[in-house]
Amino acid sequence: MELNKIIKGCKRKKLKHQELLYKQFYAYGMSVCLRYSNSREDAVEVLNDSFLKIYNNISKFDTKKSFKSWIRIIIINTAIDYSRKNIKLYKMVSIDDVDYEIYENQIIENLDFEDILKLLNQLPSKYRLIFNLHEIEGYKHSEIAQKMEIPESSSRTYLTRARKLLKKLYIKKYQNTYGQVI
Repeated sequence: MELNKIIKGCKRKKLKHQELLYKQFYAYGMSVCLRYSNSREDAVEVLNDSFLKIYNNISKFDTKKSFKSWIRIIIINTAIDYSRKNIKLYKMVSIDDVDYEIYENQIIENLDFEDILKLLNQLPSKYRLIFNLHEIEGYKHSEIAQKMEIPESSSRTYLTRARKLLKKLYIKKYQNTYGQVI
């Protein structure tokens, strides 16, 4: 069934169409959620909450715009809300607590999606959230600050710390895996 028909059915609150929409965008939504979540279970919860918001607000969707972009914004905002609500449950790790050695050679081009997710999931929640928003989604620090209800300078600081910690985690993983960085 074509997307416009599914959307019209969802606007009429037809369960069949809601199910079709969920199935059509599940993988896409999950790929976004996984980058913002501490675990697969958290990602599923964020995704399901996102779909509830999508169903409840689909009448506001402007059919002249991209549906995929519209749901992406809802998913990201839901992930931010979820993270903000649960941030105090996760332990912050000091960058100084991570052991590492600096190696010159890089193998980033050999990383696959799962490797990158594993590294991102080792970041403290705020670091990961801000890294994703800035580096992957392209949000400006002023936009992140507004969404997260933090000062803009904090957004910059968290991003810098996330980058440093990712580099240390990356080096540590590949130094431990191979005995040296390839």
